[in-house]
Amino acid sequence: MSTQSPGTDRPRARELLVDGARVSCWESGPPDAEPVLLLHGYPAGHQCWRHQVPPLAARHRVLAPDLLGWGASDRPLHLPFDYDTEVARVGRLLDALGLDSVNLAGHDYGGFLALGFTQAHPARVRRLAVLNSRAHGTFTRHWYAVFSLIGLAGRTPALRPAAMRLPYAALHRRTFAPLVRAGHLDAALLEDYVGWMDTPRGRRWLLHYFGDYRTPPRPELRRRLPEVTCPTAVVWGRADPYLSPALATELAAAVPRAELTMLDDTGHWVMDERPAEVTAALLRLLERTP
Repeated sequence: MSTQSPGTDRPRARELLVDGARVSCWESGPPDAEPVLLLHGYPAGHQCWRHQVPPLAARHRVLAPDLLGWGASDRPLHLPFDYDTEVARVGRLLDALGLDSVNLAGHDYGGFLALGFTQAHPARVRRLAVLNSRAHGTFTRHWYAVFSLIGLAGRTPALRPAAMRLPYAALHRRTFAPLVRAGHLDAALLEDYVGWMDTPRGRRWLLHYFGDYRTPPRPELRRRLPEVTCPTAVVWGRADPYLSPALATELAAAVPRAELTMLDDTGHWVMDERPAEVTAALLRLLERTP
């Protein structure tokens, strides 16, 4: 359902059904232009692309969903969230949007899904961008342990009651605090990202999600990197504490048509910290011939 007529600058909100659940999506730009699908990461929502959407929408139809389970979309406890299902769900999102193929950009978890989807469905991806994502690898040692423990709690009934009492929202607010202090992220937007984790249902869904999530690398993603033949942009903040810059250099070296943009003195949230450089890298990608 659209709340804004085409041709206006304000994003048009839509609601889609994917796997029987409601996905909220925001659309900008000319409706008949070449589409760009932006996939956010954990634990953000579509607004993480807020700096990039207006310039991209000047010439493209830009679609920025809240992935199922995040932001304003439904958090269904009866659906699986394992990686293969989530990759296939990207295809069902495209089907719901009526799109055969798109330019696909993903940050963090969104980049992980975007890479897998491109490998599984190369004909549906015109160009690919991966930004600070575990991609073909995984997290640095400390964060590997953190996410592995939450996943273990999510799939172990005996651990779940204690895990339900953890202050997830407060922990995330603390993690994001440097970004807020630096003026890169508004505190109200941070609440949109993580405030729902303060509720029992929110914590229940988060554990449900992590119960299906697996932290180890998926070797098939690394093995199939040379099969990604579409124009590709790899954009990375070199000071990311979660994901080593070695992932970026490996990705760019293995994907035949990849262009690497490394941003010094920049952390994980590249779209917030270096919006102009990220936008420029995406615009360069969109100018390349598929």
